[in-house]
Amino acid sequence: MEPQLADYLIDRGIDELYEHQTDAIEAVRDGQNAVLATPTASGKSLAYTILAIERAHHHDGRTLYIGPQVALINDQESTLSEFAVPFDDISVSQYTGSLDSDERQQARDEDPDIVLTTPDMLHCGLLSHASDIWRAFFESLDLVVVDEVHEYRGVFGSHVGLVCRRLSRICDRLGTDPQFVCCSATIGNPRKHAATITGQSTDSFVLVDQEASETGPTHWLFWQPPEYDESDSPVGAGQRRSHHGETMRLFVDLVMRGYQTVVFTRARQTAERYATISSDTLAERGKADIAQSVTAYHAGLRDDRRGTIETTLHSGDCAGVWSTSALELGVDIGALDAVLLDGYPGTQMATFQRAGRAGRGTDPSLVALIASEDQLDQYVIKHPRELFDQTPERAVANPSNSHLLRLHTHAAAIEQPLRTTDETYFGPAFPDLVSTLTDEDKLARRQTSQGLEWRRTASGRTVNPYEQGLRTITERTVTLQVRGGTTDELGELPLNAALRDVHPGAIYHHQGQNYEVQSLDLDRDVAWLAETDSDYQTRVQYEESMTIGRDIDTKPLATRDDVTVHFADVTRRKRVTGFQRRDHRTGKILSEESLDLPETTLSTRALYVTLPPGLKRLMQTMSGSFEGGLHAVQHALVATFPLVILCDRRDVGSVSTAEHPQTETSALFIYDSYRGGVGLARNGYEHVEKLFQHTWELLADCGCSNGCPACIQSPHCGRANEPLDKQLAATITMALADPSRQTTDSAPESNSTTASEDGT
Repeated sequence: MEPQLADYLIDRGIDELYEHQTDAIEAVRDGQNAVLATPTASGKSLAYTILAIERAHHHDGRTLYIGPQVALINDQESTLSEFAVPFDDISVSQYTGSLDSDERQQARDEDPDIVLTTPDMLHCGLLSHASDIWRAFFESLDLVVVDEVHEYRGVFGSHVGLVCRRLSRICDRLGTDPQFVCCSATIGNPRKHAATITGQSTDSFVLVDQEASETGPTHWLFWQPPEYDESDSPVGAGQRRSHHGETMRLFVDLVMRGYQTVVFTRARQTAERYATISSDTLAERGKADIAQSVTAYHAGLRDDRRGTIETTLHSGDCAGVWSTSALELGVDIGALDAVLLDGYPGTQMATFQRAGRAGRGTDPSLVALIASEDQLDQYVIKHPRELFDQTPERAVANPSNSHLLRLHTHAAAIEQPLRTTDETYFGPAFPDLVSTLTDEDKLARRQTSQGLEWRRTASGRTVNPYEQGLRTITERTVTLQVRGGTTDELGELPLNAALRDVHPGAIYHHQGQNYEVQSLDLDRDVAWLAETDSDYQTRVQYEESMTIGRDIDTKPLATRDDVTVHFADVTRRKRVTGFQRRDHRTGKILSEESLDLPETTLSTRALYVTLPPGLKRLMQTMSGSFEGGLHAVQHALVATFPLVILCDRRDVGSVSTAEHPQTETSALFIYDSYRGGVGLARNGYEHVEKLFQHTWELLADCGCSNGCPACIQSPHCGRANEPLDKQLAATITMALADPSRQTTDSAPESNSTTASEDGT
């Protein structure tokens, strides 16, 4: 490598690289793309840093670094700037939404060789000016680094995939063809996912996933909180002590013994609350000096505060932190003695990302997973070996989503006129999209010396695709207004969320204050709230149904050839019908009220399974509620879905019905919770046998008799978890998961037509 680079590394004690670093560097030097899928703290960033510096020094080649969070970009900017110090001709700048207008102008004036940005700023700040103020940069763009590529999945990942296609289109117009380096956590499909996000071919990527760095032993502890022994919550009922409290106790014990520890928890408020409780507990135990250095870390903190915590963690001055996923990414905080997982992080990938924060060189480290009552947590705590032995989850994104394609095609027309050859970037739907946008007077068709082109029309300027970030889509929103409070407005909610959270009578929590919703004016899209001291909570009830549009694919279930699995276009209909007031401590229902709110629809894609008449009739002859059994299977399927597909359970919804009018038999649906679908249901269709196997194991392993939060009860159920039948659910899933459980056509037909529904 460059002598200056070699000297810089040697000065820092690095006299040779690890094999996975050199493999990635050599692949890119040979003209290929590379995806590094090695564990946290394995030195992935050094590979692309060396490539970026040497290209800038050799032939003024520019590098674009894309990271999912500004905190990570700040960290990488510091590292890249240090590497650039020996070279007078290399400059590094970030261009993110955290900069004010003067700072952005300064970044542009520096004409940087290496630019660090987020997908949102690439979308609205760089590509939108690729033909003018950023033209010189894109004309020399040589390398694109997509860091933490596993973070780009679902709707957000689909957006980022289309932004990268627009980037490649701009580079092609300006005569450049950059290579891609992607860095990923351990996932089941790193090459395919990198290709999906970047728009490059899968074959163009070299996979580097064999880590060669030296690490010490990691001890794993799986901690099941004990069950309550009070008379009103007997052993076996599935009610366990708070996992937060158990985690806090372990955290305090470790910190008192001098082990620097980070807790990963799910919510900002939990991190803040238990950091305070931990600090108070340490002070009570006579460790006031340690107590002062315990704090919370999350994305809601100011940049300077997060930077201070990162620095003190790295230096060892911070004894311990309660953090959200914000510390999961590659921000440099050094190495820790212990990591506590306050509840299963939701995916195998996130678990090992967070666990990778523990380990100082070759010293031993500890990772402890403290399980909550959640179904997924309980499955993992009872099958710990699967966490290490099973194939990692697959990351899923769908840049071919027609709704997203429409938005990005319009944005691309603003950047450069569209041409027929752009089908290369936007797929076979491109001609129809352009035709539709032209009919709507958003694009104008013209014959030019370059051939047929479509340009943005004057009327098209009234809708600016750059006005919102990639994580949101322009949709109807409801403003939250406060009467007689210290503030007039709390913000906005999308219509669907408003119907759920700010219906008349709802209790809405914001920044430690409770508000009661007095009215919801859907003519003006305003919810009126008032401060309240009420300490109960509210939960909506709703009805949901599914209409099948067309089957895209069908197949027999591998374990039962008489059960058909479908992948289809569907329309979900949902109406909030009422709400319950519940005691916030015990969950006891205090009262119920009905509501008259409008129905909402969602056109999406779903995996659905139809039960054969013989199996259905057999189940109906058994004791219990057939409808309750289907409803329970539905809950358990959604709970175990993330064991197979990399997603949050809120990314999918579900519906079950004992007699669907179109299928004329019982049906179970799992659908993408986003318009047009983002590929989750498609992947569930491809791995449906695994879903049923995990669901059966979840039900079989739970020790409760009638169902509990660890197996079939869902906090998101629109029917207050009624009806549910665990025993029949176990029988149904066993029949679907076990190929030996074939059923003959017997027992009389039932006339049940009641549907049980659930959405997430």
